[in-house]
Amino acid sequence: MSARLRSIRPLRALVGALLALYLAVSVYPFLWMLGGGFKSRQDVLGTASPLPADPTLDGVRAVWDQLDFLTLLLNSTLITVVSIALILIVFPLAAYAFAVLEFPLRNALFLLFVGALLVPAVTVLLPIVILDRNLGLIDTKWGVILPLVNGAGPLAILILRAYFASIPRELRDAARMEGYGELAVFARVYFPLARPALITVAVLNCVGIWNEYVLPSVTLNERDSFTLPLGLQNLLSQNVVHWNEVLAAATIIVVPIIVLYAVLQRYVNAGLTGAVKG
Repeated sequence: MSARLRSIRPLRALVGALLALYLAVSVYPFLWMLGGGFKSRQDVLGTASPLPADPTLDGVRAVWDQLDFLTLLLNSTLITVVSIALILIVFPLAAYAFAVLEFPLRNALFLLFVGALLVPAVTVLLPIVILDRNLGLIDTKWGVILPLVNGAGPLAILILRAYFASIPRELRDAARMEGYGELAVFARVYFPLARPALITVAVLNCVGIWNEYVLPSVTLNERDSFTLPLGLQNLLSQNVVHWNEVLAAATIIVVPIIVLYAVLQRYVNAGLTGAVKG
């Protein structure tokens, strides 16, 4: 046994070294972005070190004033919050039906939803734009929100259905014997118990919606309705790109998502674990 342990230790050391190398390679660009946002225009490309030699807030101030950052932040926040609210209202009901109720073609319809995960989003971009135009939703926030909510459906249903399926059926039977209707069973039993899965769905979609660029870029034309990624693209489209300002804007965009995930990480892990078990 001791000989076997001695043979395993070098392998563990090698795996640990490779993981440490992967971590360094993955984290370095992120640290460079954070540090670059606090460098001057002259220093941002002058060194490979992510740490600013002489930290300054000039890049942050320039971005805040130049892009009307508060308006961009409010637009992104509104689109994200409304989209997440609709996702958590609509798709838990659908997932509950697929997990608990019996109805014709249930499995076929579920496979159809899951199959939508394999469809590249860019292939439906043109139909979405045409539909937005026909409904008069071009250059409105609803023209962005509704397609994003619809696109979140397959993954949300997949995660929530698996979590609902892991909840003991005896709880539903007991609630039905108490006289609860199906909606009451969902609202009073399944929905509260699925909090980790709901938070997982919310966080995963929050990241995607907050960072969404393609759909807003083809449906929003007025600068007053632009989101944060569109504002960042404006910095990259100038004749002279000031990289410290670009990195400062990217940092401001990314930090809220990092904080959100850090706060809700244990719920996300529990939600994914429960979905896998289900």
